[in-house]
Amino acid sequence: MADCQRRFNISGCRPSADRSRYREAQAVIFHHRDLVFHGLGQLPAGPPQRPPAQRWVWMNFESPSHSPGLRDLAGIFNWTMSYRVDSDIFVPYGYLRARRASPRFSLPRKTKLVAWIISNWNEAHARVRYYHQLRKYVPIDLYGAQGLALEEGSMVRTISQYKFYLAFENSQHPDYITEKLWRNAFSSSAVPIVLGPPRSNYELFIPPDSFIHVDDFPSPRNLAIYLKFLDQNKPLYRQYFAWKDKYDVYMTSFWDEQYCKVCEAVRTAGDQLKTIQNLASWFES
Repeated sequence: MADCQRRFNISGCRPSADRSRYREAQAVIFHHRDLVFHGLGQLPAGPPQRPPAQRWVWMNFESPSHSPGLRDLAGIFNWTMSYRVDSDIFVPYGYLRARRASPRFSLPRKTKLVAWIISNWNEAHARVRYYHQLRKYVPIDLYGAQGLALEEGSMVRTISQYKFYLAFENSQHPDYITEKLWRNAFSSSAVPIVLGPPRSNYELFIPPDSFIHVDDFPSPRNLAIYLKFLDQNKPLYRQYFAWKDKYDVYMTSFWDEQYCKVCEAVRTAGDQLKTIQNLASWFES
């Protein structure tokens, strides 16, 4: 398990996967996907089922569209941990942090226009439907299960050759902004074209001039016209990277960072206890 002090400067933590020590734990983390797979019958048995003052933490980093069984979890957990800002323990997929003194950002050489990497292809998804429309007006190189192989197996090396990247989420929900933005686009120095929550939600986390939202345009055709315009306008295109002179991209370290964040929350919460009475209504809102 993670060394929380060394990796995240969080002291006094002893994460453990040893279930024989369950009754010693101040908090127990339950991953939603595993709960669904194994069933609620695998929850710890009593009596008592939960030692006094022990917190049960519901952890989930999938969107509501891919989180079945939520309505079976009412009144079980004390805390939530997810990508949502209003979680008890908020852990985003990534974020921008102030850049330390370092050489000025240099944009990689761009030889291609638009890329998209997708592994979960579903014709019913909004992102696939939008892709089909957009590709009528601008060429898009497709990688993953339905397309090309990554150059030398490297996502960053591949995408950094492109001016734009389709950071399309598999479903659209508040705060659901995943590695498709942080790693695939930002860390690869490609301008993200996002399809997810509204622009205003993205702007809670990133500068408004660092990305292009599909909702900025009345149609995929109009978006394609703008991309071709930027392709021929280098100064305007470079403005999308102004943020890189001030910020670096930080990617959350799954899953060690989550475990350590729970430890930190336990240490700061004191004796305050609560129960999440209607997990589904909150997470699906």
